[in-house]
Amino acid sequence: MARILIGSIYFLRLDPARWREHQPFPPLGTLYAAAVLRRSGHEVHLFDAMIAKSVSDWDTALKRTRPDVAVLFDDNFNYLSKMCLSAMRNAAFAMIAAAKASAARVAVCSADASDHPATYLDAGADAVAVGEGEMTIEELVCCPDWKDAGPSAIKGIVYRDAIGEISRTPPRELQRDLDSLPLPAWDLVDISAYRNTWMRHHGFFALNLVTSRGCPYRCNWCAKPIWGRGYAARSPASVVAELSQLMKMAAPDYIWFMDDIMGLRPGWWRTFADALARAGLHIPFKCLSRADLLLRDGTIGEIKRAGCDIVWMGAESGSQAVLDAMDKEQTVREIVEATGQLKRAGIRVGHFIQFGYPGEGMKDIGRTLSMLRSAKPDEIGISVSYPLAGTAFHARVERELRNERHWAVSSDMAMLYRGPFTTAFYRQLHTYVHRDFRMRRAVQKVKGAFNNRKLRNVPVLRAALFVLVWTAGFPVSWLKLQLLRLMPHSALPNVREAA
Repeated sequence: MARILIGSIYFLRLDPARWREHQPFPPLGTLYAAAVLRRSGHEVHLFDAMIAKSVSDWDTALKRTRPDVAVLFDDNFNYLSKMCLSAMRNAAFAMIAAAKASAARVAVCSADASDHPATYLDAGADAVAVGEGEMTIEELVCCPDWKDAGPSAIKGIVYRDAIGEISRTPPRELQRDLDSLPLPAWDLVDISAYRNTWMRHHGFFALNLVTSRGCPYRCNWCAKPIWGRGYAARSPASVVAELSQLMKMAAPDYIWFMDDIMGLRPGWWRTFADALARAGLHIPFKCLSRADLLLRDGTIGEIKRAGCDIVWMGAESGSQAVLDAMDKEQTVREIVEATGQLKRAGIRVGHFIQFGYPGEGMKDIGRTLSMLRSAKPDEIGISVSYPLAGTAFHARVERELRNERHWAVSSDMAMLYRGPFTTAFYRQLHTYVHRDFRMRRAVQKVKGAFNNRKLRNVPVLRAALFVLVWTAGFPVSWLKLQLLRLMPHSALPNVREAA
């Protein structure tokens, strides 16, 4: 049996905007892989990049554990990992170099490595597991020779053979029976480090779970390097059993279900709510869903019964033309209606908004603002269209891509292709829409306090001050946005080959 150091790749400290939020979550995908390796009898040690102080902490872990095999297994449930940020790619390369220097064999499994396996092999990795990686890595670790005939019998591997040529084995079938997987190796996590950060900055403690893998929908900008369009769900009983264990071990106050889409299968939410009730579990959570799924008969009531605090939807745009161009397969009317029904049920709502899709004009942006103002979600998240390898969107704009193909950090907001407007415009639009949203939410807070004659508490006074300041600055912000709208694109630099 091998001594294995398995590490995640997303370093919270290398992503300044996310670091300032102080909302770390353990690398769940990495914990699943660790559990599978331990099930095979290996000695497994965890390196948790999410709470690491620097990439050099990996070097310390290598010296402490002296592994036979170093596995870089990214948390593919975390959308930040799916963005393939260049800061994290550079960190991964440094980790590979350090592991090779320690004489360990190195395997990598991540979204970025699945898209660009040769890049990671060139950086020194011995093998890349493409797609869903737990079983692939499990077989690879037991393979005595990673540069000869051994890896050729393992599905889902890219490696260099004995003469240095890159070889790719047939793809591995997706896991369909998720209940057969061991539960994540939660005991390897430094729970106290997570708890201390959450309590210090937010006053409560949140952890993460998943109930499914993948997404069957075909939004043409959404990269699916791990699960493709496959979808598999755990049984509600399995999820509740893990949640019960986690409550006893770590006692979180809040749960983030990280699924791309939670509760897609008809009847899943009802069965889940029933199982929670039988187990006596009552814990608030957030999850992701789609407007059309939420509008199925009884679904919102069951989500409420399960204890949901907030549902985030990929609203993307208030323009039906843009949604149709994205192959979103939902309507603006469904988004608005689902938002209203959730709010009436006492469930908060978050909208993910995406600007900059090809063909989007000022009228489309205006329709998105109108949707936000009428639907009144409780939270919003704004990004710009991000062309990732393997998507129809990427293929459409490939000739317009600039030299940089990925953001360095998640708050970059740079247009990576020649979009409808410039990067400066979208960064200003991001600020403008967020301030408009916050102002309108503050106005509602002040109105509610006025009606209830509770004007003297600090949050209300702070909201009133924000309204005054933003109202005064509104014309300047609007004028800046209009001037940036007229700014021409700079000439495209010579486009290099994709990494």
